Formats: sequence, structure tokens, C-alpha cells
Amino acid sequence: MMLELLKNSMRATVDWHGVDADYPPIKVVIADGKENEDVVIKVSDEGGGIPRSNMERIWSYLFTTADPAIQEGMVAFNDNVDHSVDSPLAGLGYGLPISRSYARYFGGDLSIMSMEGYGTDAFVYLTRLGNTREPLPI
Repeated sequence: MMLELLKNSMRATVDWHGVDADYPPIKVVIADGKENEDVVIKVSDEGGGIPRSNMERIWSYLFTTADPAIQEGMVAFNDNVDHSVDSPLAGLGYGLPISRSYARYFGGDLSIMSMEGYGTDAFVYLTRLGNTREPLPI
């Protein structure tokens, strides 16, 4: 989950500010007080945000903002592409939906708040360890 959120923040920040810019930091805050019900992790970037018209679509599998040429390179079997070196930060649109599914499986959630033209905050909520059980159907 965290890799996906950090990767998305890094890509958005570079895309928004340009390759040769001084990048603003991507901030990670962990709220884990003894009295807290959940452990909450916030990832904040200044990568230009997500248009409001795309907010519902970010949870759909296969929705991506990646360049179609990058996508073709990801799925193509090509001897000239070294994926260990040439791995793009954007892919096939599975990262956020799967990350939210993982968070929900563990009793938490993943939410995204965005300001178009500024940046995005992602919140991962994870329940504390205790006497909870796996949410498996019986």
C-alpha cells in the first residue's frame, strides 16, 4: 500500500513540477497514539492534485493516467526492454484499487483527498492489533 502511494506521489510531483525543478517534499505522517483507535498514515504531495471528475475513477481497475506508450511497453514482450532498469512509475491501473482492498481486508480503509492545482493527501487507516479476526466469509 505504502509503496503504491509513495510511487504515485513521486510521479505526480515530477510530472507537475518538471524534470529539472526543485521538488517539494512528499510528507508522511504516522498518527499512532496509545489511545488511538486506528493507526493512520498520511502521504501528502504537491503534485498538482487529481481533477474532481477523476476522483471516482481512481478506484476502478484499469483506470490509469499513464501514457499509452508506457502501458504498451509494460505488457509487450520485447527483448530491447530491460524492466529491471526501465520500470515506469505508472502502470496498468491496479495499484490504488488493490491497495484499498488490502486496507479493508485488514479492517481499515484508504481514502484520497485532492486539491486540483495543488496536491493530494492519501490516508491509510489500519486497525490496531487486538482481538479482531480476519474478515473472511463463513
